[in-house]
Amino acid sequence: MKDLVHVRKPIKTNRKIVLGSIILAMFMAAIEGTIVATAIPSIVADLGGFSLFSWVFSSFLLAQAVTIPIYGKLADLYGRKPVFTFGVLVFLTGSVLCGFAKTMNMLILFRLIQGLGAGAVQPIATTIVGDIYTMTERARIQGYISSVWGISSILGPGLGAFFVQYVRWSWIFWVNIPIGLFAVAGIWFFLGETVHKQEHKIDYMGSALIFVSISALMVVFIQAGTVWSWSSAPVLLLLGVFLAGTYLFIRQEKLVTEPIMPLEIWKNPLIVVSNLATLTTGVVLIGVSSFLPTYIQGVMGKSPIIAGFALSFMSMGWIIGATVAGKVMFKYGFRRIAVIGGIWILIGSVFFITLRPERGWLWAGVGSLLIGFGMGLARTVFIVGIQNSVKWKMRGVATASNMFMNILGNAMGAAVLGGILNLTLTSYLMGVRGETLKVDVINVLLDPVKRGTLSQGVLQIMSLGLAIALQYVFWGLFILALLSFILIMFFPAKARDTA
Repeated sequence: MKDLVHVRKPIKTNRKIVLGSIILAMFMAAIEGTIVATAIPSIVADLGGFSLFSWVFSSFLLAQAVTIPIYGKLADLYGRKPVFTFGVLVFLTGSVLCGFAKTMNMLILFRLIQGLGAGAVQPIATTIVGDIYTMTERARIQGYISSVWGISSILGPGLGAFFVQYVRWSWIFWVNIPIGLFAVAGIWFFLGETVHKQEHKIDYMGSALIFVSISALMVVFIQAGTVWSWSSAPVLLLLGVFLAGTYLFIRQEKLVTEPIMPLEIWKNPLIVVSNLATLTTGVVLIGVSSFLPTYIQGVMGKSPIIAGFALSFMSMGWIIGATVAGKVMFKYGFRRIAVIGGIWILIGSVFFITLRPERGWLWAGVGSLLIGFGMGLARTVFIVGIQNSVKWKMRGVATASNMFMNILGNAMGAAVLGGILNLTLTSYLMGVRGETLKVDVINVLLDPVKRGTLSQGVLQIMSLGLAIALQYVFWGLFILALLSFILIMFFPAKARDTA
């Protein structure tokens, strides 16, 4: 066959501009989670649909999780530039639409579009770094990229709070547009690449099965007990779809030559423990990010700026923890550092189950800081341990499996904890003054203007209901933190190095 290697018009790679473009793209992807988390109470106050707001996170994360491995293989087939460009443009299209959303349902749909594009950003940007830098250079470059995540995690809450308080929440999405366009331009015009045509069989069926299965389960978690009873036909049908889809997914992964999730990596105990603990800590992570701002604004009555500042404590703790882990894990052992990380996550979660309005936002901020510090320790050990425990040819797929489990934990966590919130709040409101009030009455509580029109008695009842419901959510965080610690205790004492 002629032209096994297709060469595009030669372009000399300008590594500085390409790296700058990668940093912009990573910043755009990294800031997305925290900036939306801070703004969500204001979005709910404007659009309504409090009972649906966890879907704003779940739809984005699920679409991103499922598309990551597909984009990775498409980049091998057609080159980094066209696939990266396509993904970013889809992401930006979703961002523009999100800013114009008029209802919560529209926002959820547009967030799904955003997620379909976001799956291309992080993995392909990381791959480009591997393409243009040598192995010895990558350690320094990865340090730059890691700092981008840290900086964006700190800036995100504050930036989101600024937009919702002084401009409009739409700008948390529209701010992506210039960043994304500059990133695409830098990659497209200054990255030279030779595309080696490789035969790949993309596991579209596996991707579709995992998407349908997890979506069905998330709908159950959010809707059961509030919109539908647990024994209703829709719930039973969706549970059946989840079980059947999971079975077919596992069967599919055994049959295909290039599975989306190779089952052989799950024979490695270190990968099993790391990925399962990443899943459970992913639930804790999204729980703090999604529901802490709602508590501080809805229950404590504080501004979005204060909520964003409290949330940024977790990011600061993560940076400190990751830095410490990088310096001491080889000296004291992977398992010991991971266990210490698990302990700090557990201690931080205690601050949330003991959170009361009179204790103030700083109490929640300290809990966030401790959870972030524990995450920085444990998560750094997980990813380094995974990469050290597999051969070079499996390192990419093993790392991707951990990324997938993190996003899956985020997506499922938003659904599960959102379901707990809806169920508890519905039960509380049904008993208020003998009336049946809907969960979306909380929309008024999150709107600073409408909140001021409520009588003191009504305000107290609604705030108490939201506080009680969020307390159950925080107990869910504690249980997941405890489960994470138990899983970490099974982390192998010695991680073998196969590099």
